[in-house]
Amino acid sequence: MSRHRFRRPVDADALLARLDRLTAQALERTELHRARIELAEALQREMLPGFLPELPGLRAAARYAPARSGLDIGGDWYDAFRLPDGSLGFSVGDVQGHDVEAAAFMGQIRIGLRAVAAFTTDPGEVLSRTNDLLVSMDCGLFATCTFLRYDPATRELLAARAGHVPTIWATPDGRGGLLDDDGGAPLGVLPGVSFPVTRHRLPMRGVIVLVTDGVLEGPAFPIESGLRQVLSIVTASAECDPDRLAAQVIEVAELTGHTDDAAVLVLCGA
Repeated sequence: MSRHRFRRPVDADALLARLDRLTAQALERTELHRARIELAEALQREMLPGFLPELPGLRAAARYAPARSGLDIGGDWYDAFRLPDGSLGFSVGDVQGHDVEAAAFMGQIRIGLRAVAAFTTDPGEVLSRTNDLLVSMDCGLFATCTFLRYDPATRELLAARAGHVPTIWATPDGRGGLLDDDGGAPLGVLPGVSFPVTRHRLPMRGVIVLVTDGVLEGPAFPIESGLRQVLSIVTASAECDPDRLAAQVIEVAELTGHTDDAAVLVLCGA
């Protein structure tokens, strides 16, 4: 007796109909994903400043590199704006995650920092009030940040740090180092946090470089190695044009094999 099994004939019309449905579903998912990416990219473009203000004795430049995973978008930012007393405020920060929610939260932080800085020029108070605002929103995200105030009359930089990586500095005579000042907890985690303020002087023809950890570390590249690499570049190029130096520093992110987004802000004394 034959052991062959007889298969039911395939209904070609039914098969084509099923393929059509699967194709339509795949296209719909693709369109939704593309729309989500476009939304995230639009958010990122709108959240980062279109230009950086400058004052006599100070030039500034910045760079941003998108994440290599997720939506190629993230919560890293840089910002610069004029304060009511004629000084300039600068911030660099990194929101947890790299998706639409992170980009939106980043925008809220930037707006919060600008709004608070309109009423107080003390960087510690700016971070403290912004932190309390973010905690009250209870959105479940947090961010690290460094906020600087530059006074053109004295060339003084007042700085406060919320869990962020150190700032790098260098002078044309080959000196350089890290401003690993005391700081407070990341923004959006705990209410009532205080943020110590430190004073530095922007050196003539020297540079101050702020980065996010996406520049400094990768899957197999520790953050300490990234800091050494950036410090080496900044020390060797302290008299470099700030725009060119920002481009050189952001290239470190390629060396580290970063998967996170990355931001660089360069302040150059003139």
